[in-house]
Amino acid sequence: MIEQGVGGKKEKAREIECSVLGNDAPVASVPGEIVPGKEFYDYTAKYVDEGSQLIIPAKLSKAETKKVQDLAVAAFQAVDCSGLARVDFLMDPKTRKIYLNEINTMPGFTAISMYPKLWSASGLAYADLIDRLIQLGIERHEDKKKNQYSR
Repeated sequence: MIEQGVGGKKEKAREIECSVLGNDAPVASVPGEIVPGKEFYDYTAKYVDEGSQLIIPAKLSKAETKKVQDLAVAAFQAVDCSGLARVDFLMDPKTRKIYLNEINTMPGFTAISMYPKLWSASGLAYADLIDRLIQLGIERHEDKKKNQYSR
C-alpha cells in the first residue's frame, strides 16, 4: 500500500487524539495533542524517556476541535464500536487538513494515558469514567440479551 505522507522533516504532522465514550449515542472528549520527544512516539518515547508532551486541550480553533470530535464519533460509529475508543488523527502542519490515522478500541488506561486524561479535561473524573464504562457494558449486555437466535 502506498499513501500520501503528512508533514515532512522540517514541519512534522501534528498528532491529535480524541476519546470517545458511549454505545448507541457516543460522545467525544476535548482533543489532545502529543508532541513526541523523538522522531516517533514509540514505546521508549511514551514510557521511558522524558521529553514528550501531552497538550490538553490541543491548540485548535473551535471549528477544528468540532471537526475532530465529529470525525471521532463518525469513525467510532462506522466500525460499530461500543464502550470506549480513542481516535487518532494527523494534522498537516501547512494546510491544517485533518486525516484519520487509527481507531484504538482498547486505549491505554494508566495514569499517564491520554484516554482518561482527555475525559478529565472534558469534566469527567476518573472514577466517574469507570462508572460510566461499567454502565455502558451493562447496557450492551442487556441489549445483546434481547437478540434471538435460531438454528
